[in-house]
Amino acid sequence: MRYIIINKPYEVLTQFTDEAGRSTLKDFVPVPGIYPVGRLDYDSEGLVLLTDDKQLQHRLSNPMFKVEKTYWVQVDGVPVDEALTRLRLGVQIKGGKTTPAKVRLLEEAPEVWERSKPIRFRKNIPTSWLEIRISQGMNRQVRRMTAAVGYPTLRLIRPSIGPLSLGDLQPGQWRDLTPEEVEQLKSIASQGSSSSGSNVRGKSFGSGNKGRRGSGGFRKQIN
Repeated sequence: MRYIIINKPYEVLTQFTDEAGRSTLKDFVPVPGIYPVGRLDYDSEGLVLLTDDKQLQHRLSNPMFKVEKTYWVQVDGVPVDEALTRLRLGVQIKGGKTTPAKVRLLEEAPEVWERSKPIRFRKNIPTSWLEIRISQGMNRQVRRMTAAVGYPTLRLIRPSIGPLSLGDLQPGQWRDLTPEEVEQLKSIASQGSSSSGSNVRGKSFGSGNKGRRGSGGFRKQIN
């Protein structure tokens, strides 16, 4: 069986075909018979797990198994403490109320690659970055969460899922998981428990050449 992670670029569909001719994972991963675990929106970036292990795919995609996903979210404005508290407790969005989330305002912006299309800023309005960790998978959940508390999402990156992190993968690059990473995933899936696995804070991304096709510069994470 194959277990692969890819750093999905902006404006790439988390699937392998598209009748409208948009870019898909097939443009980057020439491996037949694998499918994404869950999804990442067309306008979002970051880690996507691919596998042909149907049992693991089902378990990791099911919210009842509570696999934690980490997101870096650039928002319009600087959220006040009240807004952060609301996100932590859960907010009402289309589809229902979100479960409690782990949310913190990042003191510094994560040093990530430049997006293929620049962010459209509002003049004289600052932006800020949040780190949000959730185990739910509602449609466009993170974007709807920040909008619900008055801070629309401008850019969304997923650097990790459970114990997996992007490492030095640049946009469009991919790699096979190590046997140890596969065992970690299977352990999480069998336990049905939450796991943050990798400590995003303090871990560095390099600019190495692992993976396959890629574009853009991928620097280090926040300190």
